[in-house]
Amino acid sequence: MPFAKVVSGPFIPMQVVKEETVKKPWSEWNETERKKAHSLAKNIITSALNMDEFFRVSQCNSAKEMWEVLEVTHKGTDDVKRARKHSLIQEFELFRMQSEESIADV
Repeated sequence: MPFAKVVSGPFIPMQVVKEETVKKPWSEWNETERKKAHSLAKNIITSALNMDEFFRVSQCNSAKEMWEVLEVTHKGTDDVKRARKHSLIQEFELFRMQSEESIADV
């Protein structure tokens, strides 16, 4: 299974280069290191969710897929965001104080 890059988080493989411990480049991570990083990422995401959101992402195969499902759920697709923006602009443009209203009423 191909993995997206998990480049920061609680688990970053390290290596010794010229007697100094440094982060191992993604290209040098082995399959075990990649699986561990992705398992931790999935665990972090799921531990922050309520039951409804957990069930929404429980069938996802990767942390990236989980994140994308949550992002669309909470932010919406580009079309939804565009429609929401136009709706709010229209609502703002049509907002008027009625003749019987005071500023405090608005």
